[in-house]
Amino acid sequence: MSNKIYNILKFVAQIVLPAIATLYLTLAGIWCLPFGEQVSGTIMAIDTFLGAVLMISSNKYNKENKEEK
Repeated sequence: MSNKIYNILKFVAQIVLPAIATLYLTLAGIWCLPFGEQVSGTIMAIDTFLGAVLMISSNKYNKENKEEK
């Protein structure tokens, strides 16, 4: 995974997805939108998975760089 893709995915995982989940959950409560908890819960599950994948990628990258030195 390139650094550019990693940085984009990290931004999405840390900022974008939690913000979208919070926004939808809040608006669902205010405007009676359907499935507020289900939608935000699904987004957060995806976000957690993405965070785990990025952590694995980061650990692998750091391990490879440590071995090269």
